[in-house]
Amino acid sequence: MSDTMTAGTVTITSGDGEEIEAYLAHPVDAPHRGGVVVIHHMPGYDRWSKEVVRRFASDGWAALCPNLYSRQAPGASPDDAAAAVRALGGVSDEQLIADVEGAMRHLKSLPGANGKVGVIGHCSGGRQAFLAACSLPLDAAVDCYGAFVAKEPDAGFPLKVKPVLGLAGNLSAPLLGLFGAEDSFPAPDEVAQLAAELERLGKDHEFHTYEGAGHAFFATDRPSYRPEAAVDGWEKIYGFFGRHLSA
Repeated sequence: MSDTMTAGTVTITSGDGEEIEAYLAHPVDAPHRGGVVVIHHMPGYDRWSKEVVRRFASDGWAALCPNLYSRQAPGASPDDAAAAVRALGGVSDEQLIADVEGAMRHLKSLPGANGKVGVIGHCSGGRQAFLAACSLPLDAAVDCYGAFVAKEPDAGFPLKVKPVLGLAGNLSAPLLGLFGAEDSFPAPDEVAQLAAELERLGKDHEFHTYEGAGHAFFATDRPSYRPEAAVDGWEKIYGFFGRHLSA
């Protein structure tokens, strides 16, 4: 298979009808094995998030990252946009669901798409990936260290979000969870609470916790990067999407 791909900024229509910016990458001469919606982390629609999109495309998937901050900070740098959205308490759950819905629809419209779409998110995007999979008909979901799924943020925390554990009964897709044992957001007890609820409900899930890793261990441009955990995590992600997004 050739590694030739097309990548760049596109405009998509969100589920609420608003046009937003997004970053799309897809292989040129290989059949798609499905599409992946990449939900960017709290630092925003940045270089690392776009690298993740291209990484999926290099392995044969079409991948799309909607800029969740398009409305609040159009044209701003990733740092400035993230600061503006943090000041507002974060992206609303309703907007997130609409933007993922629009991204799903766009991926399914691409030539050669097989109709299957998964979602992945890191940091705040991990919680949002779980929320999306409990709100939309997805085929696979990956939560990379998403906090506040089961617990509410402490007073003064910049994100004003509510736990979404009560939506677990609506989970539409198998869920892969990748977490750090040294993380505080989410801490291991919150991960255990989520796992227990999914087990009680009989929901298909696979969780892995890495010793010696904290928050953002996938982030190659941050001191928190842990190569061993990240390499193993990527292998698990590829295998998971390979099983659930293939034709």
